[in-house]
Amino acid sequence: MFARRTEQRTGMYRLRLFASRHSRSFERIYTLLEGAMVAMDPVFRRVGYRRVEAVLTPIERLVKSLLFDCRMCGQCVLSSTGMSCPMNCPKGLRNGPCGGVRPGGFCEVKPQMRCVWVEAWSGATRMRHGEQISIVLPPVDHSLKGSSAWLRAAREKAEVRRAAKEAQRTTLARAFDDAREHEPSSAPLAPEPETSVEASRERRT
Repeated sequence: MFARRTEQRTGMYRLRLFASRHSRSFERIYTLLEGAMVAMDPVFRRVGYRRVEAVLTPIERLVKSLLFDCRMCGQCVLSSTGMSCPMNCPKGLRNGPCGGVRPGGFCEVKPQMRCVWVEAWSGATRMRHGEQISIVLPPVDHSLKGSSAWLRAAREKAEVRRAAKEAQRTTLARAFDDAREHEPSSAPLAPEPETSVEASRERRT
């Protein structure tokens, strides 16, 4: 039993190294995935984010556990740490290595393992936005453990986009307040229903 577990851990460790050493490819995949999920925001809101999370979380756990030995902290920072998960650090360090890194870049606590942050810096050098590794990360909020970080990040970006559209609409309405007073439809404040927008797109095509 112990030997089997050791083999499983060794296999996962090799995949972790593979992920950090191919961080640029995983960065592209993550960008595409996030874009698709942001675009799905209207559908997710209609279905309900809680229901979507109930389906998505097990998938996220499976994929990230396999590739990154993910702990499902709910605050994924892989895109800022060279695709090397800092939660795998035995000391739980979130912003760089400790002072005990062994020669060759090996961990002080687990000498057979490469330091998570040595791999993170190596992975970051291959990524398009690798400079994000210099951003100081906040402590882990343990209340988010087990939740979907993918869904949370996509939902927050979708909310920012909606807020930006609303701000643009409000600015236009204020700039032409006289026109709005007599012809409200000339600078509308109310967002169009999805069905109306879709019908308009179909007419154009």
